[in-house]
Amino acid sequence: MKIRATLASALRRDNLLLTGKLCVVVVLMAGFGYALVPLYNAVCTALGINVLSLSERQHALRADDVKNTQVDTSRSIEIEFDANARGPWEFKPAVSHMTVHPGQLATVMYEFRNVQDRRMSAQAIPSYAPKQATAHFNKLECFCFNEYTLAPGEAKQWPVVFVIDPKLPKDVKTITLSYTFFEVAGKGGKQAAVVGAKPGDKS
Repeated sequence: MKIRATLASALRRDNLLLTGKLCVVVVLMAGFGYALVPLYNAVCTALGINVLSLSERQHALRADDVKNTQVDTSRSIEIEFDANARGPWEFKPAVSHMTVHPGQLATVMYEFRNVQDRRMSAQAIPSYAPKQATAHFNKLECFCFNEYTLAPGEAKQWPVVFVIDPKLPKDVKTITLSYTFFEVAGKGGKQAAVVGAKPGDKS
């Protein structure tokens, strides 16, 4: 009986220890997720670059690239638009979806309203589904290239001008473009909202 009691006590002690370790991991993961955007912004400030939009700028199209793109009218791709806001403000696409041909220049507007009683600076980070479509979703203009600052109650519309690469795999029929809008530390209103900001524009 004493051996059983000792084993049960050791098992309970091990379970409590494992539970404690798991709780610590959960807290650390939550803290890392909460601090991720401020960390990006700190790196951005220290290096003088916009880390959040660096990859998007690198893959942006030029007007000449679009002119040389052939439209594949034999295929149609359904583009679904999604918007998520990290904070008490309104952010949504003007339309929920559209159908385009690969190589066709298309534009969708996103609407944003600052419903807070203070100035707010924010930036959007895009994601794509399926993941294999990411390299084939090419943007000519996108508000995700820059940070923007809105006054209390101010509303804006920003465009995303894009082309789906005709080299998109044949089995991809639908692409979901999703943006998450994060609040970031502003720069004294220097980066005011500008519709149609292009890659390489200086704030």
